[in-house]
Amino acid sequence: MNPLVEFCVSNLANGSQDTFEVLEMDPNIDVLEYGCLSYCTKCSDTLYALVNGEMVEAETPEELTKKIYKFIEDNPLF
Repeated sequence: MNPLVEFCVSNLANGSQDTFEVLEMDPNIDVLEYGCLSYCTKCSDTLYALVNGEMVEAETPEELTKKIYKFIEDNPLF
């Protein structure tokens, strides 16, 4: 079972698209996009993704990518 990373389409448009594309190329991560994840205040303020149901936030796409990989490393599924 791979880690699951979920993105809001609005947040993708706000800047997390680069992170989405990097993670989508990783065969060890499942990446999904939704119309809305119901975190509208976060979505308008910062870049974020849900990683296995937990929010990971960052200011830049590069930082978000690094934080997601770090979160997955620090929180293995097994």
